[in-house]
Amino acid sequence: MEMKNIPFGLTNWSEIIPTEHTGDTGMALWRTQQFDNIRVRMVEYSAGYLADHWCEKGHILLVLEGELHTELKDGREFVLTPGVSYQVADHAEPHRSYTKNGAKLFIID
Repeated sequence: MEMKNIPFGLTNWSEIIPTEHTGDTGMALWRTQQFDNIRVRMVEYSAGYLADHWCEKGHILLVLEGELHTELKDGREFVLTPGVSYQVADHAEPHRSYTKNGAKLFIID
């Protein structure tokens, strides 16, 4: 990842208007900032959220609150708790996430 054309700046995430994204079940609220070709998001999953697709986009994801279950298409599953992150490259391993009680995430992609 090359970070360019991004001057120093602050983001107050509480001031970013969230957009709602429904899953197969539950929903996600995204607060999104775009910096050149890098998308940065604060994402909150509702209780019972299950992604509606297998994602092939690369991410760096950090769990801030709650518990997140991330499933790879090959059947492996990982449980992430606050302070745990994952990273995956574009088109490396299709993945999707779900949460029983909700989760708050910080994602860079």
